[in-house]
Amino acid sequence: MSYLTTEKKQTIFANFGGKAENTGSIEAQIALLTERISSISKHLQSNKKDFDTHSGLMHMVGQRKRLLTYLQKKDLQGYRALIEKLGLRK
Repeated sequence: MSYLTTEKKQTIFANFGGKAENTGSIEAQIALLTERISSISKHLQSNKKDFDTHSGLMHMVGQRKRLLTYLQKKDLQGYRALIEKLGLRK
């Protein structure tokens, strides 16, 4: 399982949050969760009986969904741009 390195996180924050120090922006948090979700999904494809990781994955998916709902209510254009950039279907 490939974990997110500090450099990878800073790249995500720079691309989606404006700059690497802006770790609290909604867009950056959603992008980070998306990266973690895809990493864990790859892990679960080869480790089908890892139920604890599956539980954590479902928690992250729910968190990302709540953040996306918040962003959709606050900034619809930003929401549409973000899901297009991340390749999420909606």
